[in-house]
Formats: sequence, C-alpha cells, structure tokens
Amino acid sequence: MTGRVEGKVAFITGAARGQGRSHAIRLAEEGADIIAVDICEQIESNLYPLATPEDLEETAKAVENLGRRIIARKADVRDRDELKAVLDEGVRELGHLDVVVANAGIMPMGTTNPMDFVDATDVDLIGVMNTVAAALPHLPDGASIVITGSNAGLMSGTTDTGAMGGGGSGYAWSKKTLVGYTEQMAMNLASRMIRVNAIHPTNCNTHLIHNEELYHVFRPDLDNPTREDVIPAFTYFQAMPVPYVEPVDISNAVLFFASDETRYVTGQQFRVDAGSLLRWPNGPK
Repeated sequence: MTGRVEGKVAFITGAARGQGRSHAIRLAEEGADIIAVDICEQIESNLYPLATPEDLEETAKAVENLGRRIIARKADVRDRDELKAVLDEGVRELGHLDVVVANAGIMPMGTTNPMDFVDATDVDLIGVMNTVAAALPHLPDGASIVITGSNAGLMSGTTDTGAMGGGGSGYAWSKKTLVGYTEQMAMNLASRMIRVNAIHPTNCNTHLIHNEELYHVFRPDLDNPTREDVIPAFTYFQAMPVPYVEPVDISNAVLFFASDETRYVTGQQFRVDAGSLLRWPNGPK
C-alpha cells in the first residue's frame, strides 16, 4: 500500500532530528507535505545537546528529495504565537492542514535546579497544548492529531524516582498528564470527526537516550559508561530482547493514525514498547 496520506499536509514539532525527522520523512514517503518546526537552540537545563538549524535543514532536504513540499522554520513550542505564525505561513503556502504531530520533547536531568521541572513541563506538556491550540483553527473535520507520550512516563519507578532530578519528574508528570489530555481532546473534537491519539514509545534510538546523563542512570556503577555498557541494561527494560526501538517504528504508528485507516479510532493510548509495560506494569524493581 502506498500513498496512505497522499495530498495531506502534516504539522510536526521537534522535526529537526530523531523521531520528528523520521515522522516527516515517513509521511512524505506516503504523499504528505510537511510543516516542520524545531527550537534549534539549547535549553540550559537540558544537558544533552538539542537540534541545530543545520539539523532542520537536513530534514527539509530529505523531504524535498522525496518530491514533497516542506515549510521548515525555527519555532519554540513554548511560544504559541511562534507556532501560530509558522502555521499561518504553512497553510498559506500549502493550502490546508490535515495532520498534527505534537512530538517535541526534552528530558532535563542531572541537576537539582527546580527550573528543570518547569522546563520539562513547559515543553513536554504545555508545548503539546500550544501545538494543538495553534493548529485547531486550521483543522478541517476529519483531521488527525497525534501526541507523543512515553512508555516510561506511564510507569512508576522510572523517570519519576528522583534519580533524574526535577527534569525527570517533570517529564514523567507531563507524559502521564497527556493521557488524560488526549482523551479529553478526543471527546471534545469527536463531533467534528477529528481524532486524537497518543503514541507511547519505549526507549527509542535517539539523542534522548544516548547521552552521558542517561547512561549514568542505567549504569551508576561506572564512572564513564559507554553505549556498549548500557545495552544490556536497556535490553533488560524490554520484554522483547531489544535495547530500544528505532524512530521509524514510531513513525509507522504515526502514519497509521495520520491515515484514513484510523478514521474512527480516537482517544487511544498506543504503545510501541517491545512489551516493556507488560513486563514492568509497576515499574522495574
């Protein structure tokens, strides 16, 4: 099956790299044009490096190489006016908006500054709400909204233990809160046939898990753990014998929810987690 989102326009946040770039490419492969945003600068509390303008340019080139159109702009999901400006431009250029992928997220960790919690919730929760709010005036009946949650955020004893500081707690609280937000938005938009679903990935092969701070969480017994050192611990987290999933595994779920195949599917909490929540329903011990 090809052309599953042919003629649609998708708005994707956090699109400069990682899952967001993968979503843009996967939707473009199936016929969508893209409106892409990313902050493209550092947030002080987030110790691993965030995307750059060059990363966003690479996403744009990848979409264009597939023969699709893209409007790629620097914007901060914490600023609703910035999102609105990009959407106004994107809809003006591309004609309409059919799909929203609220993907942007961070996980500050490793410090004790209370602003870590604030930064995490501002991006991971308020950023999602801003994305949806800015997009809603442009969405027709029958549109699709896809929200990125987190499987770890659904578990106790993972990001909320204090080992990741206030940022980890803010991440976990935001992702848990998005469960209810998804369901409430699904109910409020059901009369317009706009569906709202959340995807909850397990560890995904992106910068969010591949950084020194998270490696230390998984291997506190080592001074300088490497990727090779944490692979067994990452694998232990899943029921299936894999250390993490790939961004395209999440993108395939995004494509499913963006397509008309899910025209009557709304309010779902969809896990792409290699069985981790089944293995650790109350968090790993």
